[in-house]
Amino acid sequence: MRVEIITPDEVLFEGEAKLVQLPGTGGSFELLNLHAPIISTLRSGNIRVVEMSGETTQVTIASGVVEMQSNKVVILVEK
Repeated sequence: MRVEIITPDEVLFEGEAKLVQLPGTGGSFELLNLHAPIISTLRSGNIRVVEMSGETTQVTIASGVVEMQSNKVVILVEK
């Protein structure tokens, strides 16, 4: 799945991933390849992205929103 993590000022991550862990306002959750469409708000915490190579990227955020549709994840965040 295609993942983009974006702030108002920069792109923090852009690439293919097999797993994204997110700090949702109702609790942490994961998105996997071909996940059903979803929109959710995010609380402060860490976003963990497991890339196709197995490498892990972690981004600390203050808040944000995530949308997954058509196997593309767009995460808009405040740091």
